[in-house]
Amino acid sequence: MTTLSLAARPLPTRRAEEWRYSDLDALAAIWPTPAPTHIDVAAGETAHHHLLQDAGEGAAAVHDYVISIADGARLDFHLLNIGGKFGRVAFTVTLGRGAHFELNGAIIGSGEQTLEIITSVTHAEPDATSGQTIRSILGQRATGSYLGSINVARDAQRTDAFQSVKAMLLDRTATANVKPELEIYADDVKCAHGATVGELDKQALFYMASRGMDPATAKTLLLKAFVAGVFDDVVDEAVKDRLESAALAKLERLV
Repeated sequence: MTTLSLAARPLPTRRAEEWRYSDLDALAAIWPTPAPTHIDVAAGETAHHHLLQDAGEGAAAVHDYVISIADGARLDFHLLNIGGKFGRVAFTVTLGRGAHFELNGAIIGSGEQTLEIITSVTHAEPDATSGQTIRSILGQRATGSYLGSINVARDAQRTDAFQSVKAMLLDRTATANVKPELEIYADDVKCAHGATVGELDKQALFYMASRGMDPATAKTLLLKAFVAGVFDDVVDEAVKDRLESAALAKLERLV
């Protein structure tokens, strides 16, 4: 059995579900992408990771993570995806017995950006838990995509997993693609997913305007509230401030 080198990997096409909504022209400019980043959390340990994807205007960035969480271990990952013409962050996660994976992520896109979060979380052993909370705000002609799967192996009894995905469209020309998936082979599990796509609450905007608040400030406050919970449980205050400041700066440019 031979393994293709990075340079020999063929460029993906839209026939592959996980690349269906991608900006393949932007991807071609940086192909082949770097090898995945591997994160291994040892049995019984707790780890915290974060990523601020803020590539420059017109650039493309792809970040792939391959994550293994051993028995009784936990990983919390916080993600803000806001930069570049094309920004993609993908996670392939395998959970051991009694392990936990938590992903809290936000996408904020504008202009012609295409921003993506792709996940595949495999519960390989019993008693593992996972949670994915994703919030997207998209304006102008931006495209934001979340394609996420939870895969429960036959012996992974007492799995408890969820996906919560909400997208906010600021313009009718923006696009949100949301596809949570469950593939379950065990029979004693608790798995749930929910996805919504909506617009700013016009009644709330009217109320704030009636109290003398200018439209831009009102929109920014509502949008900040929409994504704020994503970073509430960041342990490192410096990291939390950095993520929240970057999100607020992007929101202010967007409205």
